[in-house]
Amino acid sequence: MAMQLGELASLVDGRLIGIATNLCTGANPPAEAIETEITMLDDPSRIDSLHGSRATAVVTGSEVDLASIGLPNASQIIVPDPHHAFGNIVSSFRPPVNASVPLIGIDPTAIIHETAEVHGSATIGMGVTIGARSRIMPGVVISPFSRIGEDCILHANVTLYEYSDISDRVIIHAGTVIGANGFGYRQKAGRHIPTAQLGYVAIESDVEIGAGVTIDRGTYGATRIGEGTKIDNQVMIAHNCQIGKHNLLCSQVGIAGSCTTGDYVILAGQVGLKDHVKLGNRTIIGAQAGVMDDCADDEVYLGSPATRQRDQMQIIAVQRRLPEMRRKLKKLQREFHRLAEASTTVNQASPEDKRAA
Repeated sequence: MAMQLGELASLVDGRLIGIATNLCTGANPPAEAIETEITMLDDPSRIDSLHGSRATAVVTGSEVDLASIGLPNASQIIVPDPHHAFGNIVSSFRPPVNASVPLIGIDPTAIIHETAEVHGSATIGMGVTIGARSRIMPGVVISPFSRIGEDCILHANVTLYEYSDISDRVIIHAGTVIGANGFGYRQKAGRHIPTAQLGYVAIESDVEIGAGVTIDRGTYGATRIGEGTKIDNQVMIAHNCQIGKHNLLCSQVGIAGSCTTGDYVILAGQVGLKDHVKLGNRTIIGAQAGVMDDCADDEVYLGSPATRQRDQMQIIAVQRRLPEMRRKLKKLQREFHRLAEASTTVNQASPEDKRAA
């Protein structure tokens, strides 16, 4: 599907700066947008966030100098509320799917390769494609317009929300949920109002995902799991996260929204990441660590808040000595009080007693 920029500007009642007949084939966040897609800048002061983007147009609240960040030919659509406008544009390319109750079985519009196997109790929605030799086990639900590549295995009761994109040789174990809405709200008149949840989940080739894992859809674009990554049971990955290639995420890891990991990252059991954290390539985070800040390449981090291994080992060494240090402090306090009392007694003595002493 393609739309002219003039049509998109009319759709959101925006002012177009650029060529109205230029075609746009989709909408994505800046880092994901390709040459024929439109993106969004919600705050002109954050124009640097567009660096490296290849978008053909930008939805923004006021005119900005796109040439300064390497997009001299990009058009602009100026609107009062960029988030609302961009949500409408995203919906025009990726229409929300009505939450109607599906029937068990295969929708007639689904395209399933003749060598794929689908259990009779699975639910395959409209527009779904399933590649060669993939196997869909009992109770699996694949929502509309999702894509399953070749040689995939979806174990019992896996749920894929709409537009999920699963590449080749992906294994997803029982009870995992891919593409649920992210936990995003804004407050209006004292109530929590859901923010846009119009994205999807993209899982690259050779990923294995354990049982009971939840991976939320992106706000506008993809929450992405990189090639070859292995995810243990009961891991939570929030909206907009970009997980690198060949990561190892151990059991009960929790990753807040918009985090990014490099390649060959290891997160041990029960590690937690604050939102918008970036981990470098080959970073290792020790068990139960709480990551509050960005972490560098080729470093090991421990503790909560997480610090480099050498610093954390020094902290641990001091902590182990705390009981001994407490005992010594109490001994010094007692000695100090004894000396203070003796000094007070001498100061209170009469001159005759002092001369006798």
